Amino acid sequence: MGELWPVPDVLAYLAGRWRTERSVRDLASGLDGWFEGVTSFDALDGGGLLGHESGAFTWQGVTRPAERTLRYEPGDTPGRADVRFADGRPFHGLDLSSGRHAADHPCAADLYRGEFTVRDPDRWRTVWRVGGPAKDLLLTTDYLRETPGA
Repeated sequence: MGELWPVPDVLAYLAGRWRTERSVRDLASGLDGWFEGVTSFDALDGGGLLGHESGAFTWQGVTRPAERTLRYEPGDTPGRADVRFADGRPFHGLDLSSGRHAADHPCAADLYRGEFTVRDPDRWRTVWRVGGPAKDLLLTTDYLRETPGA
């Protein structure tokens, strides 16, 4: 997929609005879905970013509104952040200083394994593989900065 783009300051990189497109594949059933929307990373009081995703999710021919919110708090270096759910619970670390990061998040009996790759100043991707007794999913999300070069 090309070269990686190292990110010296992850919070500065993420700040702003991104067009967000996600494919969701249920590997057990073969069903596919998709999400289309926007993710806004806005400054938090005291540092960090609030990442709010909103749009439409289509599954089995039915489209519904969908949204989620995550907190991106400063890590121990500018290239790192601690990602938390909206209520403050830990989700995963994020280190984009090399342009790539892998993270795991155990959730009950399931394991979420994510890979983050940065392609250039205006494009990045996440791929989450979710496995467990009731889940066998592959979620691929592409982010494209709404105002390139911002």
